[in-house]
Amino acid sequence: MEQRHVQENSIHVLLVSYPIQGHVAPFIKLAYLFAGRGIKVTLVITEFVHARLVAAHPELDDEQYDQVRLVAVPDGLPKEDVRNDEHKLGESVFKVMPGHVEKLLNKANLEGNQVTCVIADAVFGWALDIAEKMELKSALFWPSAPGVLALTLNIRKLIEAGVIDSSGTPTMKGNKVQLSSALPPVTSADIVWSYPGNESTQKIMFQHFFAIHLNVKKSDWLLCNWFQELNPSVSDLVPNMFPLGPLLANGKPAGNFWPEDSTCLGWLNRQPVGSVVYVAFGSSSMFSQHQIDELALGLELFGQPFLWVNRSDLINGSSAKFPDGYEKRVANHGKMVHWAPQEKVLAHPAIACFLTHCGWNSTMDGISMGVPFLCWPYFADQFYNRSCICNGYKVGLCLNPDDYGIVTRHEIRRKLDGLLADERIKANATKLKQMAEESISGGGSSANNLERFIEHMKQ
Repeated sequence: MEQRHVQENSIHVLLVSYPIQGHVAPFIKLAYLFAGRGIKVTLVITEFVHARLVAAHPELDDEQYDQVRLVAVPDGLPKEDVRNDEHKLGESVFKVMPGHVEKLLNKANLEGNQVTCVIADAVFGWALDIAEKMELKSALFWPSAPGVLALTLNIRKLIEAGVIDSSGTPTMKGNKVQLSSALPPVTSADIVWSYPGNESTQKIMFQHFFAIHLNVKKSDWLLCNWFQELNPSVSDLVPNMFPLGPLLANGKPAGNFWPEDSTCLGWLNRQPVGSVVYVAFGSSSMFSQHQIDELALGLELFGQPFLWVNRSDLINGSSAKFPDGYEKRVANHGKMVHWAPQEKVLAHPAIACFLTHCGWNSTMDGISMGVPFLCWPYFADQFYNRSCICNGYKVGLCLNPDDYGIVTRHEIRRKLDGLLADERIKANATKLKQMAEESISGGGSSANNLERFIEHMKQ
């Protein structure tokens, strides 16, 4: 097909996200980035995700918000299904979504609204095949960390080094392998698809990441949510990699599935500068009631103000309960909400540190705002993200469980004391914030990458 030279306002990008919050949120921020350049953007999400987004952000119910059009398609599951079985969700989505996306592309062509480029989640290799069949430009978007990308693209190297066996199972031999000069060595504990005691889930996850490995290898372009300076050597793994991050909502709906409680911002205004511990564990982490009790008492022992996001399903589908009399005892310095406007919270001068699950979206939010981390990973990529935060970027400390798997109140207090006294970590966090700001400013690495990718789409 003869290449056509087009203006930016003639480019139409179709974004296709995997239907969980950790992927949808960065896709929405990517959509804002393109729309800000006058590019027409259509974001394909599932009907279930669309309902959650609109319930949390009613303004997204408009046919087009901020030049971004949301299109909802079925995910193949019954309406009453709660979508908490990711394997079941994934199987259904992979079965039905390709047909919906191809139908959307054909409809756009018939209506004279032709898509010029398809940008799909890295798990959706089928989207590359559809784009090729329809003679469209295409790219993959990697919403996770550079360290996890390095892991995924070096599966064969991990096998050769004895870190995992041929089925992806960690060997538990204590072997380490250096995948990048800018990243800490990988150990068996860092393997993102490892689920000790659950072989079936581990097998599914290994197949999932191996498929991503193959998808990225065959993709012409890979967009990423980080900035070049964060891990310069990782870019050597993929010739046409475009780090565009940090991707930020900048006050627009951030793609959360829970309504934000903005009363916490007024509360933060009344707290001393650099005094508040922000506690948030993303959209998936869950805890036992015993562990919640220890966390609550650890924050109380620490004695400084804290803002705690107590998600409505933090304990097996329900909100956490606090120890007897707890809310009254911490009323003067503790604030609990179901969800918070995280970018605004982390940018607030009252914030001292971020107690986090180490999901990549939260990690980029914290890095962008120059906030030190106290790391408490829950599953998958979060363990290697923790290693990168603490041992690579050196902007945080990690919490360690006791022999019974519990992070105690005393461990929480001890690590908070150590984190807020560590001037080296604070300085490193400030430096990374400056690097992030420079990357998205005029002439910065991410700004330049955006220009390069737009030029590619024009051709």
